[in-house]
Amino acid sequence: MAYQISSACVSCGSCADVCPAGAISQGDEQYVIDASVCLDCGSCADACPNGAISPAD
Repeated sequence: MAYQISSACVSCGSCADVCPAGAISQGDEQYVIDASVCLDCGSCADACPNGAISPAD
């Protein structure tokens, strides 16, 4: 199960910097996670200062 980024994202880039798979990129309005590349490691969630990243439902 991949992680997802909520609307609480402020596009700081902290998550993309720590993603070992390179699954996170800047989207139109906020960062997005490519579920097909996500390793489900949780590094991004730990790095997010706003708590905007959580496991996908």
